[in-house]
Amino acid sequence: MISFNVPIFIGDELRYIEQAVKNHKISGDGLFTKKCSSWLESRFQAQKVLLTTSGTSALDMAMFLCDFQKGDEIILPSYTFSSTATSILISGGVPVFVDIRPDTMNIDEGKIEAAITERTKAIVVMHYAGIACEMDSIMEIAHRHNLKVIEDAAQGMMSTYKGRALGTIGDFGCYSFHETKNYSMGEGGALVIKNPAFNERAEILREKGTNRSKFFRGQIDKYTWIDIGSSYLPSELNAAYLWAQLQCADEINENRLASWKKYYEALRPLEYSGKVALPTVPPECQHNGHIFYLKLLNLQERTKFIRFMNDNGVNCAFHYVPLHSAPAGKKYCRFCGEDEFTTRESERLVRLPMYYGLTTEDLQKVVAVIKKFFRRNF
Repeated sequence: MISFNVPIFIGDELRYIEQAVKNHKISGDGLFTKKCSSWLESRFQAQKVLLTTSGTSALDMAMFLCDFQKGDEIILPSYTFSSTATSILISGGVPVFVDIRPDTMNIDEGKIEAAITERTKAIVVMHYAGIACEMDSIMEIAHRHNLKVIEDAAQGMMSTYKGRALGTIGDFGCYSFHETKNYSMGEGGALVIKNPAFNERAEILREKGTNRSKFFRGQIDKYTWIDIGSSYLPSELNAAYLWAQLQCADEINENRLASWKKYYEALRPLEYSGKVALPTVPPECQHNGHIFYLKLLNLQERTKFIRFMNDNGVNCAFHYVPLHSAPAGKKYCRFCGEDEFTTRESERLVRLPMYYGLTTEDLQKVVAVIKKFFRRNF
């Protein structure tokens, strides 16, 4: 069976983990936490990057830093992972969904303004498959209405929009280093902060509401409880695992992009014949090969396709059930405007195996099984 995902392992991870153990520092904010944060700040020209226990934790922190009040509205796409909306709810906000663009599966920037009310405080964008939302338009809307912009860049590390790293364009950016992502620490993430005025409170939130980070830097003689917060700081063992991959970040990125391009070239004839739709990458976007997907005719065909692929030794998966149709979405959120594309396009999309080190032989087998499916069904 060709796996849908294989968690990344470069080879130096265990050596760095052993080093952390021998340093007698395995809780957070040690050598490897600092190395990873500095690397991310330098590579992406980010003002401040804090490692977190997950992409969800990064989103939680971003929402708390926005200081939403109960009933404040935050606009986002319904086609995203539950964390994007759950973090809004935890902060006291109300998620307001708008439709997506069918080409990129990202929030439709043209639908945002109609959803803005006197209670709107922020826009959350999710860069699906590492392909950027139309950030210039979104930032312009946010500026005119005095709204914060939070980038859910869980899938977007190493991707850019007009040369700018995803996660660094809005007020806050959130990365994920889950085992399914291009770069992994098992469970983990990072918060990117644009305005240094938020740095100190972000550290307090991450350290259970205390000013312990300042204490460890020798800036105060004792630390105490200052604010709300939680345990959002990952262990050194996780950071050491990630550090090995950051040393090979370009190699990993190039490997995934090479697999993505092979899929694209091999499957273009199916798109030309009208059997599938392939991903769209706008010219101003440089993606990271995080996901390669196909769009089939409808939900029924996708169900048949996934079953056929699994029966022939290829593990495929679909992505999000739109949040507004989920039980929690119906209970806590609302959809503004018409759901023209969110449900329809989500039901068509299927993801192919994609991971660092996917062999040409396995990729060719995936393509062969796909073509076999369409020969049998058309």
